[in-house]
Amino acid sequence: MKKTPYILCIGSVMWDVIGRATIVMRQGSDVPGRIERLPGGVAMNIAMALGRMGLKPSVLTAIGRDMEGDDLLATCQRLGIDTTHVYRSHDLPTDQYMAVEGANGLIAAIADALSLETAGDKILQPLLNGPLGSGTAPYEGLIALDGNLTHSLLENIATHTAFALADLRVAPASPGKAERLQPFLRHSRAVLYVNLEEAGLLCQQSFDCSAKAAAALVRHGAARALVTNGANPASDGCSQGVISAPPPEVLVTRITGAGDTFMAAHMAAERVGLPREQALQRALVIAATYVSGEQPA
Repeated sequence: MKKTPYILCIGSVMWDVIGRATIVMRQGSDVPGRIERLPGGVAMNIAMALGRMGLKPSVLTAIGRDMEGDDLLATCQRLGIDTTHVYRSHDLPTDQYMAVEGANGLIAAIADALSLETAGDKILQPLLNGPLGSGTAPYEGLIALDGNLTHSLLENIATHTAFALADLRVAPASPGKAERLQPFLRHSRAVLYVNLEEAGLLCQQSFDCSAKAAAALVRHGAARALVTNGANPASDGCSQGVISAPPPEVLVTRITGAGDTFMAAHMAAERVGLPREQALQRALVIAATYVSGEQPA
């Protein structure tokens, strides 16, 4: 491996607090279940999945100088995730995410990414002013970028010369932050990973299938777009056309992190040279394995 890590994961690295119940829930439900704290955040989920696939991820993020932050860094090290270039704040806490899931899916979630948003471009300094790259010596590797960054920072990344040569893969983090990815509809190299709802928000229209959504994103300027749609077929659209494939049928036992796992699996598949059709199918299989509760190989 070169001195610089092969894959940079930029964005949220936090603690996830997730409550899961095995029965159908609705607003106001008070039911028995399990609550656990896990390392999470979009960038962290992608990094963990890449690590399980034998790749070498490094995270660029903001983590507080608190006990939660120390625990999170130690967890990263145990998982083989490089944290050399993490920005640590003295006055901001480590970010966190809270979700409730029932047998009928995600009930509600809150992402507290205040520290990441407040840190702004401080997390990018290793790419903007060395040692990973600069405006005159852009980073040429693979970058996974998540939409938990502010709109202004994402807009800066979309136009900054330090990212001009990167293989840039972008995810919105959640439907509520999908519109932050508008600048990447004008980026000549960015690959967007969104679900059907997020695609609709970016295009300001609704879609009944992933193929139509992927085609619309390309028409709106995206260099390439991968659109998932739960248990329905997912699609990969670019100037060469749209391809689609259905995910395997599995019993869903967890939801949080599924999209991040799909994105990481697709990046890994293309890293080893699989063509578009096989890369899409491989990513769907691995994501399905994840949501079934098993550990993807």
